[in-house]
Amino acid sequence: MNLQGKTVLVTGGGTGIGLGGAVALAQAGCRVAIAGRRADTLEQAAANAEGKLLHHTVDVADRNSVEQLFAWANEQFGSIDILVNSAGINIKTRTMTTMTPDQWDQVIQVNATGIYNCMYAVLPQMRERRDGLIINVSSIAGLRASQLGGVAYSASKFAMSALGTAVGNELGGEGIRITNLYPGEVNTPLLERRPKPVSDDHKAAILQPQDVGQLIVAIAALPARAHVPDVVIKPILQAFE
Repeated sequence: MNLQGKTVLVTGGGTGIGLGGAVALAQAGCRVAIAGRRADTLEQAAANAEGKLLHHTVDVADRNSVEQLFAWANEQFGSIDILVNSAGINIKTRTMTTMTPDQWDQVIQVNATGIYNCMYAVLPQMRERRDGLIINVSSIAGLRASQLGGVAYSASKFAMSALGTAVGNELGGEGIRITNLYPGEVNTPLLERRPKPVSDDHKAAILQPQDVGQLIVAIAALPARAHVPDVVIKPILQAFE
């Protein structure tokens, strides 16, 4: 599929995988808007992209904020062809015994409920057109709960994966394609939330955001009849376990 002129909204698009995907899609000819919580980060990302990215703030855990984002995006683009859900957080206290209930709520509200909010906002127009692609950037932690990702993060990503699969099955007959994308370790700002510091050598050896961005473009470029339900991408040095 020719992506020239396709409209894309990327949440969590100011940094990391979201920004990597946004830049790759813009380079492929898409009209792209990025959204996130920090206006200054979005402005810097857009400036670095030399005007190829529009931007708007959003808190995906807040439904009113999400509604305002999608109203703005529809004004800018007319409609949204592709939604990339890349907004996500993690915490340093990743065990059941060290995590607080408030931290659990925070992670679930952003990583799971936030994805639901954005899907709920975009699906009516996609269903009306009988066409649309949603790429949910999950994690290998959404397939295999791990100590590395932690209790809350793994649980939130499992919920995100189930949401994408269930809605994809429900609406596939209406032309809606939903892909759960499961990255392994990627050099993003989330590494700064690790309980132990990550070395520069390790950051250089794992996936880079642009690597995942290329995969996002490949999925988006498939014809409408082709659906990728799940796809894993990981650094070669990381075991798949």
